[in-house]
Amino acid sequence: MSSDFESYEQDFGTLTAEITNKIGRIPKLSGEEKTQLVLNVDKQLEEVRELLEQMDLEVREIPIQSRAMYNSRLKSYKQEIEKLEKDFKRSRIAYSDEVRNELLGDDASSSENQRAHLLDNTEKLERSSRRLEAGYQIAVETGTYSVLDWVRKERGGVGRWVGGGGSR
Repeated sequence: MSSDFESYEQDFGTLTAEITNKIGRIPKLSGEEKTQLVLNVDKQLEEVRELLEQMDLEVREIPIQSRAMYNSRLKSYKQEIEKLEKDFKRSRIAYSDEVRNELLGDDASSSENQRAHLLDNTEKLERSSRRLEAGYQIAVETGTYSVLDWVRKERGGVGRWVGGGGSR
């Protein structure tokens, strides 16, 4: 039984070395080649997880007196996989940031367009606020304000006009 476990250990060592090498290469690549490498690493990580499951099954078949040693080795392999998965996640996040910047663009014209759009929206908001204030003033002058005041009191102060101006 232990020879099967040791065979799995050799496969584990080979696979994790390949994965480590590929994870290190991910940030240096771009485009389709990078995407393919990410997919390949993901597939290999799944193979390693399956290998660990096989190793776990083998450990359960090993005689009790030897089992502790194999369990400790298996535990260290699981920790190694967790570290590889974290490293892979970091390399994928860097990849995602690069794609996001490529899609959104980081050029100055985009920033200027956003600034112009923000200023335009701010002007629209100011015009709308002035119209609301004018409507409020008309309500005060025509006596409709008392009805609005009553509604506000009934709602517990909800629906207050922006800009105020009247007494409560």
